[in-house]
Amino acid sequence: MNLQALLNGLAPNPQQGLESLTVEGLALDSRLVRHNDAFIALNGSQQHGLAHAAQAISKGAGVIIYDPAGNGAELAKQVLGVPVIAIDGLSDALGEMAARFYGDPSQAMAVIGITGTNGKTSCSQFLAQMLDACGIIGTLGWGEWGKLKTTANTTPDALSVQQMLASLRQDGKQAVAMEVSSHGLDLGRVNGVKFTGAVYTNITRDHLDYHGTMDAYLEAKLLLLKKSSPAFVAVNLDAEGSDAVIASIPGSASIWGVSRQGKVVAKGETLQVKNSRSHAGGLEFDVQYRLVAQHISVPLYGDFNIENVMLVLAVMLAMGMEFLPAAEKLRQLKPVAGRMECFGGDAQPLVFVDYAHTPDALDKVLSSARNHCRQSLWTVFGCGGNRDSGKRPLMGAAAGQWADRVIVTDDNPRNEDSAAIIKDILSGCDSSKTEVVPDREQAIHTAVARAGHKDCIVVAGKGHEDYQEVKGVKYPFSDRQVVLEALARRA
Repeated sequence: MNLQALLNGLAPNPQQGLESLTVEGLALDSRLVRHNDAFIALNGSQQHGLAHAAQAISKGAGVIIYDPAGNGAELAKQVLGVPVIAIDGLSDALGEMAARFYGDPSQAMAVIGITGTNGKTSCSQFLAQMLDACGIIGTLGWGEWGKLKTTANTTPDALSVQQMLASLRQDGKQAVAMEVSSHGLDLGRVNGVKFTGAVYTNITRDHLDYHGTMDAYLEAKLLLLKKSSPAFVAVNLDAEGSDAVIASIPGSASIWGVSRQGKVVAKGETLQVKNSRSHAGGLEFDVQYRLVAQHISVPLYGDFNIENVMLVLAVMLAMGMEFLPAAEKLRQLKPVAGRMECFGGDAQPLVFVDYAHTPDALDKVLSSARNHCRQSLWTVFGCGGNRDSGKRPLMGAAAGQWADRVIVTDDNPRNEDSAAIIKDILSGCDSSKTEVVPDREQAIHTAVARAGHKDCIVVAGKGHEDYQEVKGVKYPFSDRQVVLEALARRA
């Protein structure tokens, strides 16, 4: 691509001669630079990207675009042999730049941005199953449902997002369900993405180690509406913060609310849920839309999945599907790995593996599991290290409120002391029903071995993850696999 066209309006003082330069690609990682790429040097939290300029040039970089912040301006003086171009706030500009380079792929597809504390992954996975030719970008990976490639973050960096969207467009995808995290919004990772629709699941305590306050966290979530102009927005009306979301929706967007508590959207459409019940095969409920009611049955567990399914239905309707065919299609939904995923049953205890790692998520998972539990409810959980420590006693309190037996264990201690994390959790626990088994594998085996066959066990916190991080090292570990092994040993 012509460099002048790429940087038009982004570089305030373009250098002479740019009109004759072209770049073959964009690269954030100097190790991945190819011949005649533009190396993008951001001002990182640990190190400026220009520290790797020499490697980028040796790999064949034709130009370096850098952020002068930090020590960028000084490092740029040391770069020889290729043009160096400064762009203030390069992190914010990168999304637009990458979108230009890849031909604005989001303009050619219906991109649905899904944000909220809990439910993003489930909604994106469900949407990909319900919409024709729909791709996914999110926690479990990106690509086509059932054939996902790995992503490092829920919302990848701005350059990767545009690369993925371009690949999905080339593969013939007509829609993309994209999880949009608060970090991704705050760091500009979805800048340059045109969102056809937005989904707000809920906003409860999480990531305060990064955002500092709930107000700042909410403001980050609202950037999905402020940085883009979606044609429609689907909102869980029962969730805390929904009023703030609705107040921030642009006047040009249609509003689709879903509620189990009789709430309605003043200016928009509302899907009302009634007569919900849980049973061995999943969930059943009635949906009222305008003057029509429809019974819906889905092979999913957890009352909170009713809200997720309804948000998906709202998107289907907003995109033009008729109500009755859309409601009927929901019967085809398949569960998501590590999201209220069910194991055991019959002569074995029923075991749910879930990613719940916030107080609200654990509360909802355990209260939902109660509905499927014939006798005692067990839970095995821990909290991650180097993250919001204030949520730990809150999660301990949620476990004590709903579970009959609580086993506190390690999650991903990361670089924190495991014993200190567990101590924080125990400060909110009911000690009469709580025991500590730090080794997570042993904790799961203990619960499965001791639970009665009519009991229910929730193993929470890691869900789909296939590793456990301790002292900066990731060791292979899967809750799902350990649960299967424990049930086999018990049989």
